[in-house]
Amino acid sequence: RGCVTADTAILDGEAVAFDHETGTYRPFQTLMRRRRKHRVREVAGEIPATYRVFDLLYANGDSYLRRSYPDRRAALEAVLSPGERISPAGRTVTEDLDGITEFYRACIERGLEGIVCKSCAEDSFYRAGAREWQWIKWKSDYAPDLSDTLDLVIVGANAGRGKRAGTCGSVLCAAYNHEEDIFQTVCAMGTGFTDADLADLPRRFAGARVDRQPARVMVTPQAAPDFWFTPAQVVEVLGLEITESPVHTCNWDPERRRGLALRFPRFVRWRDDRSPEAATTTAEVAAIFRRRRGV
Repeated sequence: RGCVTADTAILDGEAVAFDHETGTYRPFQTLMRRRRKHRVREVAGEIPATYRVFDLLYANGDSYLRRSYPDRRAALEAVLSPGERISPAGRTVTEDLDGITEFYRACIERGLEGIVCKSCAEDSFYRAGAREWQWIKWKSDYAPDLSDTLDLVIVGANAGRGKRAGTCGSVLCAAYNHEEDIFQTVCAMGTGFTDADLADLPRRFAGARVDRQPARVMVTPQAAPDFWFTPAQVVEVLGLEITESPVHTCNWDPERRRGLALRFPRFVRWRDDRSPEAATTTAEVAAIFRRRRGV
């Protein structure tokens, strides 16, 4: 509150986990670890949250919804004193497409999902929820060279609720660790399935369900599913990006207690032509992660 000089204000922004030492953003899954009933203060210290402010909607009795974006940004910077806990979101002002691309790639390299391009025209008003050309969201899944499909093995599932009652709400997917001959989890996937796919899931898994965690499957307690399956079914999965995760075990680092995870996974198709051992390997997932990070 001490960083906002206005008596009253409405800000548009987002809480993020930010590493001040490296200047990079930590994965969204890391921030979600703060949602807890116990050890709240301790975990908050381990994962400090920073509020990045995108826009100003209201200040000291005045609405800024019908002000242009440049006016709103100037007013935001006037009422906000940046600090470790709150600051205006970084930006660049340019008409050069190469400059926009360079800024976008720099944001991706720092761990962000993408950018929002905002018009600076006189009529660049704030329109909540509007889908139009005044604001254009550019995320890495909109760029083909930043999207990856992986062939993953289903090792478990969570029970469906609501319209998915009686089938699976999501499936736990893993990559194959060739060196250790085990399957390490990469994501929990619940999107991309058609109604026909969902109806067919019980049949597909009828012979694979087991009562306990398979010996060749490595899973953290946070990712443990409602049901376990013997590794048999392979699926092709489209994802947004690969990030470090304390939840999934792909390329697990026991000292840092984190592995790699596929964000926003979406089902593409069944790979009945592949055996579990022919699925994407953990080494291949790690190679994709390093390539995206320029390592």
